[in-house]
Amino acid sequence: MFTGIDEVDWASLHHAYGSAEDVPGWLRALASADTVERATALDGMYGALHHHGNVYDSTLACVPFLLSIVACEELPDRAGIVELLVGIGAESAHGDPRAREAVCAGAEAFVRLAGDPDAAVRRASAGALVHFLAAPERVLGLLRQRLRAERDGRVLRALTEALGLFVRRYPAHADAAVDLLAEQSAPPYAPELRLAALGQLALVAPARLPADLVPTAVRLLRERSAQRTRVREPCAADTLVGRLRRLRPSDEEGSRLLGTLHTALGDRVADRSALLGGQLTSPDPVDRCNAVWLAAALLRGWRGDHTATVELLGAQLSAEQDRLRDAAVTVLSELCTLAAPAADDLHTLVWARPDLWTHRFERGSPTLGGPLKALARSGDPRAVPALAQLLAGPATPADLGFELAHLGAAAAPLAPALRHRLGRIPLSSPSAARLAAPLLAAVGAVGDAEAVPQVLRLLSGAPDGLGARDAIAAQVIATLETLGATAQAAPVLRALLYTRHAAAAAGALRSAHEDVSVVLPVLLRELTEGDPASRRLAAEQLGRLGPAARAALPALRRMACSWPAQERVAAACALWRVDADPEPVLPAFRTAWAEDPHSRRPIAHCLTEMGPSAAPLRPLVAAELAAPRRHLAHAAGFGGRRAVPEDEELLRACREVLATG
Repeated sequence: MFTGIDEVDWASLHHAYGSAEDVPGWLRALASADTVERATALDGMYGALHHHGNVYDSTLACVPFLLSIVACEELPDRAGIVELLVGIGAESAHGDPRAREAVCAGAEAFVRLAGDPDAAVRRASAGALVHFLAAPERVLGLLRQRLRAERDGRVLRALTEALGLFVRRYPAHADAAVDLLAEQSAPPYAPELRLAALGQLALVAPARLPADLVPTAVRLLRERSAQRTRVREPCAADTLVGRLRRLRPSDEEGSRLLGTLHTALGDRVADRSALLGGQLTSPDPVDRCNAVWLAAALLRGWRGDHTATVELLGAQLSAEQDRLRDAAVTVLSELCTLAAPAADDLHTLVWARPDLWTHRFERGSPTLGGPLKALARSGDPRAVPALAQLLAGPATPADLGFELAHLGAAAAPLAPALRHRLGRIPLSSPSAARLAAPLLAAVGAVGDAEAVPQVLRLLSGAPDGLGARDAIAAQVIATLETLGATAQAAPVLRALLYTRHAAAAAGALRSAHEDVSVVLPVLLRELTEGDPASRRLAAEQLGRLGPAARAALPALRRMACSWPAQERVAAACALWRVDADPEPVLPAFRTAWAEDPHSRRPIAHCLTEMGPSAAPLRPLVAAELAAPRRHLAHAAGFGGRRAVPEDEELLRACREVLATG
């Protein structure tokens, strides 16, 4: 098994963390009788030899020894080694041809492993047949043979996935493989295998799907659930790790089966919503829990009328299973106003379970509990009484102000309590900025002009040299501007005109009706000499000055041709508001719209202001409204917390643009 291992000059080879001298020890440990030693060695090899999908010279040197190890039937836990080999040869970052060649040189091993006594090894080897054997006719023959001989359900599903991979890899030989998939998708095959085959057909041959796909999939799911052995939900500790475990699917096979089908359906939002309707009304809470996470993927990534899906998510809040309830709450809390159809269920849960108003992780500070957070983010004023109780209590969650801000004017009754807490922040504390940030967000959202003294205290009262003033200055200034920055704020704001917060301070002074001759030179300076953030903010503030900022037009025109897109858009918006000339504005908007999806919201808002002058770009706006996918979610790495509400705001702005035409 290890013949020649000592003849390799491992010290001259490298892996992700340096010298590969430790690799021979890992290889030998993979054949150890000790379970922990085997697992530790495999972890080490994944982390060092296949780090982030990369391969190294030591990785290539290991392949022959890994193939020898997996060939020994008496050794346990070989499936993980097969998966490592598949990862090295088929999934390596940058498609390193050396890695593939190294594994392909031992491809015959996977033919034997496909019939191994260990079902886990057979399962891991199914895809390897497609990845590494050179003759497609032989590969298809082996897959057909294994499908006829196999009795283990999980291995059969892996073979089905391998057929889908075969179709994608060898399209010229696809017909026979598709016929096999179609055969497996029909009786008398078991529900799990039929679901797996439907998912692969949807991926590679959607024309072969049955016309009644959704009802068929729902029926098969329920048949599978009725046959599945019930596993009692584990009692996870109330720690971060325990909560994360509760949020993982307890039936990962079921989640994968339906997840493949949802992925394959892609932009067919109506079909996916109908499928979720069947899943979320399943008698089996495990199926419903899987459906909650699949609903999350749809809501985060695709547009459409999701009212029915959100209502069904709300219906899960009355479930007895903590895992299901927590999953639904987590998804609803990401949706903000899109969660409104579930607001009644959230309200019921909030008042039925006051113990869920806050959550405290082990050794952590209290945070706002999921149900109350989701209700507040939906904009429902029924969250206010519960928030008021927490705000009056001794242990107010630190993040309460951020969530209360979603309620806007509906939270006005809480303004006195917010002012009181803002005024009690110890300015000499290192945590002053952290404590003030959520309260400032809430005060600004409520529009409490009476809070100006407490807001100003954060600047005028903060001691020099501790960094407290600088850490919170930007948000204080923004809050003062939102509140109208009354005359009593002007002296403090003028003192900031020669700091890194100059652009923000000038904008706040403008809102306090300061003479343009005071703020315009500051904004011009920041527009040409400031850092990128200051330049964008200065452009925005110049736009608010309107025609009074005509002296900035040359600099704004230069900036409207610059990079990146966010600076270009800020300058173009200012150009329109200062000069009302669409000629330099529309080209800047057109290129930025294509380059950066995050620029589309400010562009759409400005196009609304432009009225008929925006006509040349209305086709872009119409195409945006017709697009089924949330571009912002994908640009943010699919599913950032703000992705859904920001995309919904973009859609509202686009509709306003077309309405003004």
